[in-house]
Amino acid sequence: MIYIDIEVKRNEMHLMAGKYGMTSKKTVQCSQELDVLLNCLESHRYRKTDK
Repeated sequence: MIYIDIEVKRNEMHLMAGKYGMTSKKTVQCSQELDVLLNCLESHRYRKTDK
């Protein structure tokens, strides 16, 4: 389920930020992956309400 994937990725990003810093390559990569998941969710919501 996408909600679970988002929460897992969000937690992973918080851990990365704590360990490597907010601007580290690993944290930014994780943030971008989270963005993709959030965009998928928003796109799905938009398609549902568009019909």
